[in-house]
Amino acid sequence: MKPKLFFLVIVLGVTWSSLAQIGGQSTYQFLNLPISPKISALGGKNVTSYSSDPANAMANPALINFEMHNQLSTNYMNYFADVNYGTASYAYDIGRRTQILQAGVTYIDYGSFDGFDESGNSTAEFGGQETAFSVGYARRIGRTDFYAGANLKLISSKLEQYTSFAGALDLGLSYIYSEWDLVISGVMRNAGFQFKAFNDVRESMPFEVILGISQKLKKAPIRWHITLENLQEWNIAFRNTARDVQDLSGNVTADDPGFINNALQHAILGAELFPDGVFSIQLGYNFRRGEELRIQDQRAFSGLTGGVSIRFNKLRFSYSYAQFNRGASSSFFGLNIDLQ
Repeated sequence: MKPKLFFLVIVLGVTWSSLAQIGGQSTYQFLNLPISPKISALGGKNVTSYSSDPANAMANPALINFEMHNQLSTNYMNYFADVNYGTASYAYDIGRRTQILQAGVTYIDYGSFDGFDESGNSTAEFGGQETAFSVGYARRIGRTDFYAGANLKLISSKLEQYTSFAGALDLGLSYIYSEWDLVISGVMRNAGFQFKAFNDVRESMPFEVILGISQKLKKAPIRWHITLENLQEWNIAFRNTARDVQDLSGNVTADDPGFINNALQHAILGAELFPDGVFSIQLGYNFRRGEELRIQDQRAFSGLTGGVSIRFNKLRFSYSYAQFNRGASSSFFGLNIDLQ
């Protein structure tokens, strides 16, 4: 894809999806969950993790590379209660290290629920499941250090007796400068529409624009990451009435997130210790998660995440832990297998 055409598609996608919102204002929200334990440990979203793990291509298709050839990634998380979530991805070289195809599956099962009619009478149990199947491809742009990629997704959802189907497109562009070990990426995710809506009521897709930059330090085994999420919508901070202040006269000073608070809520910080080693550690902090899920007057570390990965010959085991608040946390397990 030519650079001018690629940027035109990005602009059109942003314009077309400018009404997209975050947090419950669009359907298929499972597409915004972390793809793998490593990405979860780096704060939940990351588009600059260049490695042999084919799961990274599900976050940014421009990261598809020949090192992913014949690599299989499987990941599982017990999200909350009986909600089970997982991903799987595989990549294969079809053109002498220059033509790599990647396929991935994202699945979530919400468990079973007791059914009741409008009068409160018990009915049959019901469940809910959602699945997305994706195929990705990337190319180097000429002889430059720029790489462009795309993921095509087919999405299905079943919630009780209602079903829906949709299609979506991810477009990614990455600048990878190996001499500085620098990666800069921009991604437009989940631009699409529903082919079949729930009960004939069409909903918006969870469209998102993400930018990221990462670099490995020259004199230390550390790679840092800065990710800016939800750039398609500036105002993502909101007033929390529980933090309003009332004086002795009854005057209420409303909670006001302010410019700096709103700007920070777009940011995610991450760091990898020993990123190329047999054993590595990942740490991250998601400002928006930390602000939205923190409990007033309590230290819950809701935005902080961490993880580890260990390689055993052709296997790499990964684990991450996210503390959302004192009442909710999740563990994410992953296994990468080298099938060569």
